[in-house]
Amino acid sequence: MLLRGYETTGPWGWLTLLLVACAAWASEITFELPDNAKQCFYEEIVQSTKCTLEFQVITGGHYDVDCQLEGPDGSVLYKEMKKQYDSFTFTASRNGTYKFCFSNEFSTFTHKTVYFDFQVGEDPPLFPSENRATALTQMESACVSINEALKSVIDYQTHFRLREAQGRSRAEDLNTKVAYWSIGEAIILLVVSIGQVFLLKSFFSDKRTTKTRVTS
Repeated sequence: MLLRGYETTGPWGWLTLLLVACAAWASEITFELPDNAKQCFYEEIVQSTKCTLEFQVITGGHYDVDCQLEGPDGSVLYKEMKKQYDSFTFTASRNGTYKFCFSNEFSTFTHKTVYFDFQVGEDPPLFPSENRATALTQMESACVSINEALKSVIDYQTHFRLREAQGRSRAEDLNTKVAYWSIGEAIILLVVSIGQVFLLKSFFSDKRTTKTRVTS
């Protein structure tokens, strides 16, 4: 995929792009989407080309984001609100620049980390003569099978990495909450202990004062 450009809105829009997973022609990108921000990407697509957009929110809030895909004429081809993950396949109806945007404008405080994979067209054949009428040789058939298996392995590895990143983020959030809760309990215990000491001292002080008055 050729990434034509991107635009952002919001106070921290220029900081959103964190990581380009592959080279400039790559289709997989992971980026940070700040709160109250929107980020758009553009792609030049030729008519009748089959395309697939797949995305997933890795970290942040309720792991949801708004996604919208527009054609060259501004028509909305796909629009979903507050989705954690989704996949959409379409065939380009005309030549032009297609635009897809991810929005976190509904969130006031929470940053999101979003992964997306935008595939344009189909992979070229492994062999130039793969689509010929005659049958493939045994070696060619084995190479094609291995190639398809490797593609599946890459897809599985990508999804496992996303799940691992999401699980690690949740574990870190839980660890932070547990740490804050433990600190709060320690502070409360300290305050209660000091309060009990002063309360007991006040009881003995009252008795000593009363005894002195009675003796007088």
